[in-house]
Amino acid sequence: MRFKAKIPAVRSRDTLEFPSFWPVQLAGWGCLCLLIGVALLPDIGRAGMLRSNGTFILVMFAASCVLHPWCKRTAAKELSWLAVEARAFAWSLVAGMLSAFAALLSTLDIMPFAWKEWLFTAVQSTVLLFLWCSLYFSIKQWQQWTHEREGRLKAEGDMRQAHLDALRYQLNPHLLFNSLNAVSTLVLQGNAAAATRMLAQIGELLRSALDQGNAMEVALASEMEFIERYLAVERIRFGDRLRVELEIAPETLHAQIPSMLLQPLVENAVQHGIGPLVNGGCIRVQCRRDGGKLQIRVENSGPRSDAPETPGIVNRVGLGNTAERLRTLYGERHRFELRWPEQGGCEVLLEFPFATAALERT
Repeated sequence: MRFKAKIPAVRSRDTLEFPSFWPVQLAGWGCLCLLIGVALLPDIGRAGMLRSNGTFILVMFAASCVLHPWCKRTAAKELSWLAVEARAFAWSLVAGMLSAFAALLSTLDIMPFAWKEWLFTAVQSTVLLFLWCSLYFSIKQWQQWTHEREGRLKAEGDMRQAHLDALRYQLNPHLLFNSLNAVSTLVLQGNAAAATRMLAQIGELLRSALDQGNAMEVALASEMEFIERYLAVERIRFGDRLRVELEIAPETLHAQIPSMLLQPLVENAVQHGIGPLVNGGCIRVQCRRDGGKLQIRVENSGPRSDAPETPGIVNRVGLGNTAERLRTLYGERHRFELRWPEQGGCEVLLEFPFATAALERT
């Protein structure tokens, strides 16, 4: 393990704030003084006992303050733990011998100076100061590790957010392109009135998309309003050929889901499920809560498709984008399945943790 010269500061709402040196220093030596005082209670009446021990604590406190600048500079260097501890012992030995000498000199009026007593006090002082230095370096290393971990988490979070933003922004041009393509089709067919109505509906649809801003999650109720505006655009093109069934459980309306999660699924169901059918078909959207999961099902009554075509279908912009967003947001805690019933059509099943704005995902 090596200490690093500088630690990048990471400031966020969840950043751990470490206490400064002096509160910890005063609290630590204060607790040690209290423990020694409790241990001396049986001999508190002996002459000079309280003064000599009190002087020893004050000298140790002063010695640790003198060692602090050296420890701070040492912690800023890229040294191995063994090298740091070796230097700490050497400095503690010097400071311990000097501190023992100072402590005994300050009590010469109550007890004579004795080299044997000095040696015993020097050993005590050295051990105590070495432990203080080791604790200081341990706290510094823990601070470094914590800051580095927060830095990594912030960097990973920023990358994850950028990835989700890129996926989300990919949807808006795709939606606009398909909508304008439908308008151009109506114009070529000479249906100017329908094209005008569709342009008005597209304007409302895009305004709804802009109102969501950069929100990564929205309530299911808000997403369903957006879906209904999109289906209003498609009804102008398909007329009675497009039938829609919505089965939304009331308890799911406040659930938080990724913004524009359902639109590409419904769009694929319309374009590739209903579009090829002369007589049209039905789009069904179901949302329900299954324990701690939100389950969403989008079905269409389109033509029958064989399972081997699955990989190509998943690579389409809408489905591929949805799968990637769910994988980025929920990891292994989600399901994304495509099914082809025997009677025809396609079914998309989504399942991920149920959470409202007032709940936090675990």
